[in-house]
Amino acid sequence: MKRFVAILAIFTFPLLPITSHACTNLIVSRGASADGSTFITYAADSHTRYGQLRFCPAADHQPGETLKLYNYGSLKFQIEIPQPAHTYQVVGFINEHQLAMGETTWGGISPLDKGNAEGIDYGNLIYLALQRARNCREAIKVMHELVSTYGYSDGGESFSIADPNEVWIFEITSKGTFEKGAVWVARRVPDGYISGHANQARITTFPQEPLKWKKKGPHPAISSKHIDHIFEPEVECVYSEDVASFARKNGWFNGKDEEFSFADTYNPLTFSGLRACEARVYAMFNRCANGMQRYESFAMGDPIAERLPLWVKPNRKLGVQDVMALMRDHFEGTPMDMTNDVGAGPFHCPYRWRPMDFEVDGKQYVHERAISTQQTGFSFVAQCRSWLPNRVGGILWFGVDDTYSTCYCPMFCSIDSVPLCFREGNGSMSQYSETSAFWLFNRVSNFCYLRYDSMIVDVRRVQQELESAWVRQVGQIAENADNHTLTSFSHRRANEMMSRWRELDQLLLMKYIDGNIKTVENGRIKTTPTGVVTGIKQPPYPAWFYRQIVNDKGEVLRVK
Repeated sequence: MKRFVAILAIFTFPLLPITSHACTNLIVSRGASADGSTFITYAADSHTRYGQLRFCPAADHQPGETLKLYNYGSLKFQIEIPQPAHTYQVVGFINEHQLAMGETTWGGISPLDKGNAEGIDYGNLIYLALQRARNCREAIKVMHELVSTYGYSDGGESFSIADPNEVWIFEITSKGTFEKGAVWVARRVPDGYISGHANQARITTFPQEPLKWKKKGPHPAISSKHIDHIFEPEVECVYSEDVASFARKNGWFNGKDEEFSFADTYNPLTFSGLRACEARVYAMFNRCANGMQRYESFAMGDPIAERLPLWVKPNRKLGVQDVMALMRDHFEGTPMDMTNDVGAGPFHCPYRWRPMDFEVDGKQYVHERAISTQQTGFSFVAQCRSWLPNRVGGILWFGVDDTYSTCYCPMFCSIDSVPLCFREGNGSMSQYSETSAFWLFNRVSNFCYLRYDSMIVDVRRVQQELESAWVRQVGQIAENADNHTLTSFSHRRANEMMSRWRELDQLLLMKYIDGNIKTVENGRIKTTPTGVVTGIKQPPYPAWFYRQIVNDKGEVLRVK
C-alpha cells in the first residue's frame, strides 16, 4: 500500500519529458531457450555512441601493476587501481569464460543520479567484472568489492549478467555525495523465464535473507582476499547490507525492511518511466508470453494499472533468431504501433526525430520510444552454451546501427583479433571510414528512411539470408575447433557481411533513385536486351496522404 501511494504522489506533478536514457536489454534463462543456451541482449542507443567492438586480451600482471581508468562516456581520467594477478580476455561484452554483460541507465532520484565524483563508472565496472570474473556470481561479488573499495561514480544502472548456466538482473545506484560506494540488489531470473529492462529500475521488493557463503579455491583474477568466498547455488537474491537502511537514514523510506522496494525508492515511476521505458519491456514480453495485454495500460502510462512483472514465462522456447527478432520491435500490433500513425509519413517509417516530447495548443505529447531506434550505435545478442567448451560456446552476435536493419555477425568469445569493420580506431562519430561497418550500415538505413516500407524489404531479405546461414554454420562448428579456426570463421563472416552490404547499398541507390522503383531480377536492374532500363514503377502516395495535401492546400493545387 505504501508503494501504491508513493507512485500516485509522483503523478500529481506535471508530466516529465521523455528521458534521454536509451538502451534496452532482454534476459533469457537456459530453460526458456530452445537449445539450452542463455541469452542477454543489449542495444546501445546513444546518439554519440560509435559502433565498434572492444578487444582486451588476457594478461598476467606483476605485483604493484596498476590500471588507469578513463570515464566510459567522457574519456576523462578517473582513477587508478591495482591489477590482479591475471585478467581474462574480453571481446566486446563477453569474456573467454562465456560471461556476458549488458546495461541500461536510469539515473534515479536527484541526490544520487549524478553519482559521486570519486570511484568507478558503470562502463568500467562492466569491463573490470568481465576481466576478473568467470561467472555471474563472481561478477556480482567483484562489482560489490570494487565499488566498496574504490567508490561508484555514476547514477542508477541495471545490468544483465549471463553465464552458460544462469542469468541475473543487477541494479545499482551511487550514494551520491553522502557516502563512498553504492547500494544494489541482484536477482537470478528463474529457469524457464525471461526478463528485461530499459532505462527504468525494475526490482521492487525482494527476499531479504542472510547470505550463505561457500568456500572457493584461489582465484588469480581477484586481488581481494575475500573473493575466495562465493554465495551458494541455492541463493537467488543478493544485495548490499545497507540497501534499505541507507534509504531510511536519508528519509526516502520509512517502512519495514520486508516492504522495501528498490525501484520505488531509488527510481520511482514517472510517465516517461512507463511510456518510454517499461513500454519496451512490455513489447518484448507481449511478443513471446500469453496474457500480456493486461499490462498494456501500465505500459502506456497509467500509474494505477497492474504493474508489469519482473519476469514472465514465454509460451515457447526461444532460439537465437527469436531473440534477435525481439530486438526489432516498433510496438507492432499494439496501440503504440509506430508504423501506422501520421508521424510515420506516407511510407510508414517507424522513426521520429528528436525531441521526443512536444507541445500543441498548450497540451503536451510524446513520440513513442521503441526498442528499435535510429540512433543505435551497436547492439548484440550474447549466447552462452554450457554443453560446449568455452572457446566455442560463447558467441557475441554483434551488429551496428538500427537493430531492425542491422545484421548480427557471430563473434566467438575466443577470437584473437577483431575484424577490421568492427575494430576500434577504424573511423569514429566524427571521422568517416570506407571500411567501417557503422558507416556502411548507416548509409543504407538512412537512405531507407526516405521510402521505408519498400526499401526495408530489400534490406531484410539480405539480413535474413545472412543470419540464417550463419546460425546453421555456427551449429556445424566442431566442439574441438581451436582459436585460430574460430577467429578465421568470425573474420570471414564479417567480410562477407561487408561485401553483401556494399552490394545492397549500390542496388538500393539504383533501384529507388528519384522516387522510382525499378524491377530487379537475379540481383540486377531489369533492362531490355539492348540495355535500356525497363519495368519502372511509380506507385502513388496512399489515399490518406493525398487527402492531407488537399486539406492543407487543395484550392491551390486543384485542377480548374
